[in-house]
Amino acid sequence: MNELANAMVFCVIEFRLDPASGRAVYLQLTHQVRQALRMGRLRAGDQLPTAREVGARLGITSNTVLKAYRELELRGLVVGRTGVGTFVVDPLPGGAVEVPPQLRHDLERWLAEARAAGLDEESVDALLATTRDQLATESVA
Repeated sequence: MNELANAMVFCVIEFRLDPASGRAVYLQLTHQVRQALRMGRLRAGDQLPTAREVGARLGITSNTVLKAYRELELRGLVVGRTGVGTFVVDPLPGGAVEVPPQLRHDLERWLAEARAAGLDEESVDALLATTRDQLATESVA
């Protein structure tokens, strides 16, 4: 059997850090994996980048990455295989969300307008959260 037939699926997730978030680095990484699972970018069998690769790319220690991977493993989302890597084993409850293409297009357009209006990522997140909370309150009333 050739090497390609035995190769595991390797999914490249591009982690990024937001120093202004106030959230611990390992929690930012776990959150990004959970988001990738929710949006269907990561699926069962996909391999996460090694802790060494992520650490080198982000300028953090591999121990921080391993802490995030352990947290994901405790939640039953990934499994670490010594000498092989860390693999997604289970999607989030409820599975990946199917986002209608038009909705994604509208959101991309809105985000571009928000950036053009001078909103940074934190401001966009705050606007989305407060609007979502306001709508939830109004629907209860």
